[in-house]
Amino acid sequence: MSKQTQRKLVIVGGGTAGWITAAAFARLLGPSLSIHLVESDAIGTVGVGEATIPQIIRLNTILGFDENDFLKQTYGTFKLGIEFVDWGKKGDRYLHTFGDAGLNLANVPFHHYWHRASQSGADAKDLWHYSLHQLAAAQGRFSKLDRVGNTAMTGLAYAYHFDASLYAKYLRKYSEARGVTRHEGIVSAVQRDGESGDITSITLEGGAQIHGDFFIDCTGFRALLMGQELGIGYQDWSKWLPCDRAQAVPSERLDSLPPYTRATAKDAGWQWRIPLQHRTGNGHVYSSGFTTDDAAHDVLMAGLETKALADPRPIRFTTGRREQFWSHNCAAIGLSSGFLEPLESTSIHLIQSHVSRLIQLFPQSANADAERAEYNRRCAAEFEQIRDFLILHYHQTDREDSEFWRYCKNMEVPVSLTHKRELFASSGRLGRDVDDLFREASWVQVMLGQGITPDGHDPMADAISDAQLSEFLGNLRTIIERAVGGLSTHQDYIAKNCAAPPMTS
Repeated sequence: MSKQTQRKLVIVGGGTAGWITAAAFARLLGPSLSIHLVESDAIGTVGVGEATIPQIIRLNTILGFDENDFLKQTYGTFKLGIEFVDWGKKGDRYLHTFGDAGLNLANVPFHHYWHRASQSGADAKDLWHYSLHQLAAAQGRFSKLDRVGNTAMTGLAYAYHFDASLYAKYLRKYSEARGVTRHEGIVSAVQRDGESGDITSITLEGGAQIHGDFFIDCTGFRALLMGQELGIGYQDWSKWLPCDRAQAVPSERLDSLPPYTRATAKDAGWQWRIPLQHRTGNGHVYSSGFTTDDAAHDVLMAGLETKALADPRPIRFTTGRREQFWSHNCAAIGLSSGFLEPLESTSIHLIQSHVSRLIQLFPQSANADAERAEYNRRCAAEFEQIRDFLILHYHQTDREDSEFWRYCKNMEVPVSLTHKRELFASSGRLGRDVDDLFREASWVQVMLGQGITPDGHDPMADAISDAQLSEFLGNLRTIIERAVGGLSTHQDYIAKNCAAPPMTS
């Protein structure tokens, strides 16, 4: 297709959202589009999204990234899950892993067999005793493992921790090498068609004008195009997810590199710890309705395990989503489309999934009503499914030691979440949506980890005898221990395969 017939895609805003969008469109629709990205070095990015979920591997694979090079350039580490500390009650901890515990039998999920043994008193071990990921994380081990021995048990599913600003630079280099044109500048005005209301161009400070056929808003919380210009409203979900502020601070590198994120509950929120090769990412997410900024600062600094490298950076947000994600000839990607706090590391995934969806439904003509409606429907459903999963962490708690936790425990929650909780509490079954981002194993781990003990189990798990069940469980643990024993330490794996160069000032 000649450049004369190419349509022009204009991405407004850089950072992780803008450059993921540019990279993916350049890779998958590059021949049919002239892609332009507008950003300003004078406008900062939020840039705290240092933890991811396994879906990012698909994006990196599509883009053709070499994993080791990507991790070297972003000072990345591997992630097997998120450890939750003090959430169900003080003193509790569990790992929401990216893998399954145990092994399913006869299409019956493993947790039903485990629960049968636990109910009968035949097994006092918790579910994570049969988790490959839990044992590897506890021992600080990581290696590539696709399958456990000759069994049907899958190996280590993983994601990454990395420096988000370096990831954006990595994506920028990739995008520009594939024809994306970057424009430096701040948008001063937006022009629209008087009849259709579509955006026709943007004007930068200094007078330069950039015309386009389709625009993508990656301007973060400002939502310059989608919110300010097109006036698309915002659904506020703070009644269910009351945290509305965060303070983020880097600290020195941990002595060891645990292959997991940690989320520790605090009196009015929670604190994250993310191990990178060159430093540790830390932050305190909290509710301004239940604590002060000064008190939150003190909690954050007191919870650091290594020396701070800077002063904490404040971030304000309102959890929720846009009423529409695509309006006229403009789509919102990233924080401009909505915000779900970083508890389950879904921010970069939402960028990725929205970009993928938009590429699948990208309009072939000016009349894109059907594609727009489908995009909005699917994005809304995804936001709401993730929302319910996050609410579960706060609401399913026995903590009543602070005003914040009393509120969370007693607040009304969406009916969709109530149904899932009640079904699992009754029988260990899950009413999971087919297209839910979080797998059944994820819901099971968080529900059990937060203190829900099912009253019963699937009766099909009774098909084997007590002796067979005991042998099955014992063999699983032996196989898992043997597999983990063959893994290198996380630190050694990184040193051998993807060690980053020393940071230069």
